[in-house]
Amino acid sequence: MNKRIAIAAHERKSTQYYCEQLKALFKDNVDIELYSVEDRSISNINADIVLVSTHSIYEEVKRQVSNCGDIIIADITLKKHALEKIMSIPENTKVLLVNINAEMAIDTIALIYQYGVAHIDFVPYYPGKEIAPDVNIAVTPGEAKLVPKNISEIIDLGHRVLSVKTIVDIAIKLGLDYLLQTYDFVNYFESLVENSYGIESLLGKTNVLEKQLDLMLQILDEGIIGLNSNGVICFLNDAAEKIIGTIKENAIGKYYEEIIGDLSFTEVMKTRKPVKRRVIKYKGNYIVLSIYPIINIDNIKSCIVLIKEFTDTEKQQHNLRKQILAKGHKAKYNFCDIIGQSSAINYAKETAEKMALSDSSILICGESGTGKELFAQAIHNSSKRKDYQFIAVNCGAIPENLLESELFGYNEGAFTGAKKGGKLGYFELAHQGTLFLDEISELALSLQSRLLRVLQEKEVVRIGGDNVISVDVRIIAATNNDLKELVKEKKFRKDLYYRLNVLPLNIPPLRHRKEDIPMLIQFLKKQMNADFQLTDEVLNKIYKYDWEGNVRELRNFVERLMYIGKRQINSTDINSFLPEHTVITFLNDSEKHLLQSFRRSIWGNESKYLFIMEELEKSFMNKYRLGRRSISKIAAEKNIYLTEQEIRNIILDLKLYRVVEVSRGRGGTEITDFGLKALKAIRNNEADDDHIQ
Repeated sequence: MNKRIAIAAHERKSTQYYCEQLKALFKDNVDIELYSVEDRSISNINADIVLVSTHSIYEEVKRQVSNCGDIIIADITLKKHALEKIMSIPENTKVLLVNINAEMAIDTIALIYQYGVAHIDFVPYYPGKEIAPDVNIAVTPGEAKLVPKNISEIIDLGHRVLSVKTIVDIAIKLGLDYLLQTYDFVNYFESLVENSYGIESLLGKTNVLEKQLDLMLQILDEGIIGLNSNGVICFLNDAAEKIIGTIKENAIGKYYEEIIGDLSFTEVMKTRKPVKRRVIKYKGNYIVLSIYPIINIDNIKSCIVLIKEFTDTEKQQHNLRKQILAKGHKAKYNFCDIIGQSSAINYAKETAEKMALSDSSILICGESGTGKELFAQAIHNSSKRKDYQFIAVNCGAIPENLLESELFGYNEGAFTGAKKGGKLGYFELAHQGTLFLDEISELALSLQSRLLRVLQEKEVVRIGGDNVISVDVRIIAATNNDLKELVKEKKFRKDLYYRLNVLPLNIPPLRHRKEDIPMLIQFLKKQMNADFQLTDEVLNKIYKYDWEGNVRELRNFVERLMYIGKRQINSTDINSFLPEHTVITFLNDSEKHLLQSFRRSIWGNESKYLFIMEELEKSFMNKYRLGRRSISKIAAEKNIYLTEQEIRNIILDLKLYRVVEVSRGRGGTEITDFGLKALKAIRNNEADDDHIQ
């Protein structure tokens, strides 16, 4: 959107002249509106800045502008050729200065005197004033028609023009200062008369600024080297001295090659483009350098070189990542937090502790609720990466398109809705740390390919970018599915499987370490501040139960016992929690695990899910498919409140757990064989619903 400039002056023609000047410079970057006292149009001014021709109308304009800080009073000057005409007038000549009113006539005389014109005696003239005697020459800034008829010689200077100061003020306020180096602006500035008034004061301020700038450059952590256009060092700050191991006296005045070697200076001079964050080796250490050319119109006047030790850059990046990840993404648990003394859990812990010493990828396999992320965090905190980030990502909980941008990051403008400045991906954020990929079996094949490349090359490319970013990340993946079986079904890449499964770690289910249950219950009671006792009969029943939900299910069980509110829990208190038979014989092991995960995910919303599954079962038996609208209509007829969006989300969940298949377009939804089995299992074990979360 263009910036808006309002111009206000006494006469309409003055606003038009200033408009022409600004349009010639800023071109299509600005839209200009004109206001003048002459046509009584100064009212309700709404613009990014307001240019006022003189102080005399400032108060009138100010009342019509919402923000007085947006007003610039024009500073006027003359073109060089106009001053040359004045300088050609003989010394001690009395000259009439003609303008539209007394104020502007006097202003113009003052302006000319500022330029060092002292050999002429100017007499102000404007309409209504008496003509001074013995005056034969008139000078006017574009107002020749106002010159008295008896004047024999008229020197028309042309309209006064906006000064460098005014143009620069406008450009900066509008955020268009980058245009000031273009040919049109430079050519315009060179055509103006240079005003020497106040130069000494300005130089004094400049000296102060230079001292402040020098102090700032000296205290920066980053090394700064200034080169002239020939590659000679003309500046060196304290940080640069330290990094390159020399003092200013030995470096300034010498060619950069003599001091630090190749800096890509020739490349910058040739391409006129900066070189950013290039890594070079210097005296056995790595240095990150950037070179920026300083361009004045068409020529490179000098270059600024920024250098930093690579280790400092790494530490800085680590600190930045820690700030970005302040909300979480930190490993909290250690091996001492894994409760149990059974041989099965001790073997898993001992194996994991040995794996922590390695840097190879780990694949953790175990049923849902066994504590796979707990092990992953403990491994990270026992590894050499413990001081860096631990980032956990659930591959099954994030949609494919979103997961790609979360893992690999994206550049600004990569897609609709991309944040300004882009976004770091999890691989970049986990640099030198650990990335935990939970439910890795749910990763789409397209993302499996990208993940494999990162593991092989240790490099990532952001979405919408072309820069290759090196990353050093330790991968720990986890799954509750049989990846080998998925590889056979071509649902998981074989090469990725072997790349992840360098160090396999199996977490035992709770039913294989039941001797740990009393210790776990005591730990959970203490954590929840619960105070109850279990009878021997209850403990015996707990031992017989299969705990397909593992430690997570045990936690839910203990929490329910706490809310019973009894000091001693007996067998009848837990009958609704632990049914006698929980094994579903018509499901294989993989389907049992999937069903358990599904039932925990729908806890609290079972009725809505079961309603849709039952309607899909009916349609399957009658050999037709149901769409969202049909299901919504059936729900309304049965007085079940379900929006189409809720139905859509439920169907997506059912698809995620392989309960249904969704056809493209208007093909509808069909329940799968597993979906039919799952529905049967839920019906046969309705009492079991109470203990699944």
